[in-house]
Amino acid sequence: MATANTPDFNKVLYAPLAEIDPVVQNIIDKETWRQFSGLELIASENLTSRATIEANGSILTNKYSEGLPAARYYGGNEYIDELEVLCRKRALEAFNLDPAKWGVNVQPYSGSTANFAALTALIQPQDRLMGLGLPDGGHLTHGYYTAKKKMTASSIYFQSFPYALDPSTQLIDYAGLAAQAKIFKPRLIICGASAYPRDWDYASLKATADKEGAYLMADIAHTSGLIAAQTLNNPFEYCDVVTTTTHKTLRGPRAGLIFFRKDGVNSQDLEKRVNDAVFPACQGGPHNNTIAAVATALLQVAQPSFKTYAKQVIANAQTLASSLMEHGYKLQTGGTDNHLVLWDLRPIGLTGSKVEKVCDLLGITINKNAVSGDASAQTPGGIRLGTAAITSRNMTEEDVKVVASFLHRAVQLSLLLQKEAGSKLLKDFVRVATTESDGLEGAKQVKALRKDVVEFARKWPLPGADVSTITRPAGIEEEF
Repeated sequence: MATANTPDFNKVLYAPLAEIDPVVQNIIDKETWRQFSGLELIASENLTSRATIEANGSILTNKYSEGLPAARYYGGNEYIDELEVLCRKRALEAFNLDPAKWGVNVQPYSGSTANFAALTALIQPQDRLMGLGLPDGGHLTHGYYTAKKKMTASSIYFQSFPYALDPSTQLIDYAGLAAQAKIFKPRLIICGASAYPRDWDYASLKATADKEGAYLMADIAHTSGLIAAQTLNNPFEYCDVVTTTTHKTLRGPRAGLIFFRKDGVNSQDLEKRVNDAVFPACQGGPHNNTIAAVATALLQVAQPSFKTYAKQVIANAQTLASSLMEHGYKLQTGGTDNHLVLWDLRPIGLTGSKVEKVCDLLGITINKNAVSGDASAQTPGGIRLGTAAITSRNMTEEDVKVVASFLHRAVQLSLLLQKEAGSKLLKDFVRVATTESDGLEGAKQVKALRKDVVEFARKWPLPGADVSTITRPAGIEEEF
């Protein structure tokens, strides 16, 4: 709070956001209202806790801390050192790791920067790596490229070759991977995915990596919370490095972690190489407020209640999968082992883009996604669904069946809209979905279904917000 002696040029430092910048406050309020009024089904999103949000918005943002604890380039870091050491300790505890065998760097700003720092630590520019291809569920940072363009730093600075799914099972083709690795001779094999609904055979990957003299790295960004809760196979038993984001199933803020093995034949100097790759090679001073939020989230992950949460996330995903299949839809691999479901829309003649657009109009947030056999990840034939966020809003299996019924209605409505549009163009599809006209039913049905979705969504609490006092902000029209 400003005092009587505060000069005019500093009074702005003490005013609350709503007073000093009502435009930004209004945007935050509108986003809060959107999250409260909708169903968040994007598999790479979750709803973090009030405590994590408080840590993330703390005064720790003021401190600059290049370097590592006890080895900083600036003074005044005694409490930041305490925080970062605590966060490291909690990361190892959350994943049930022996500190004599594993270490962790908690400074990466995101999963993408964590991955590039890990690549920088493990291999040299133009060394060879293998990762799951993007159209088969892999991630951009695992070496993705097209015939005409190297899309990300992982393919620009390294030579990459994708492995794939077995077309007959839509599962990872481990035998094919081993055969490709024998020819390609990668220095690094990356496992992990952004749209693969099944668990991984890390032992098979380790055998291939050892045979070809490659490092094995797991990017567990999507499944890290489920792995920490010991509900999925454990990559730490086999990998040299494990990276993750912290905001998906781990339910923390947006950041990244790099775990590195400290024992074993591949681990000489690995700790120093990872730390040097993070800073100064790939980024500057860490975001201390985010590290505090990560530490708080990891404390929650280590609690027994989080294991119950993780099991519920998987149960909800499996209920969502079975409910959709009961409606006659095709899912990649016919189900799920984790938090996500990959829905193949091609058999019913829809694209992921159209269903994503309709769901946006309905208050259901999903994303279009490639499915196995798609010619291009840019024109996907499916959608990806995840249950982490709705589980964080207290939903269980019976509630997920209601969500599945909304999705069924949304897809059937999409078929109607596509017919009414009279063309396959997305702009025509959007036009008939948003414009009521005589003789057409689609836009009316969009309104009716949105009403049902929103009324259902607003029954649930929203972590980080007080739904008992929440009001519709300016800029959002009354809907019903």
